[in-house]
Amino acid sequence: MTGDPGLQPERTQLAWRRTLLTLTGVTVLLVRLALAGDQADAALAGLAVLGWLGALALTWRRATGTGPRRAQRWSFPLMALIAAGLALLSVVLVARGQR
Repeated sequence: MTGDPGLQPERTQLAWRRTLLTLTGVTVLLVRLALAGDQADAALAGLAVLGWLGALALTWRRATGTGPRRAQRWSFPLMALIAAGLALLSVVLVARGQR
């Protein structure tokens, strides 16, 4: 039994917003962790902020429906790539802080 198909776009939009909120929290923590480090840590935090900005742009395009329709099919793999990149940056920053 499926729900009302008219609600599917709203559920999808809410999922994208939750993902962006999670990535925002991760990015804030990465920047905070990098503040205690050196210039290399600051560069990694800069990459994290760039990744977050990319996720923000993807979420904005999905929410507003702007941009070419064919570009939207790439939004999910790009968001997954950004999330994996932020996870990798998190591991690198934590590992650098352990030494």
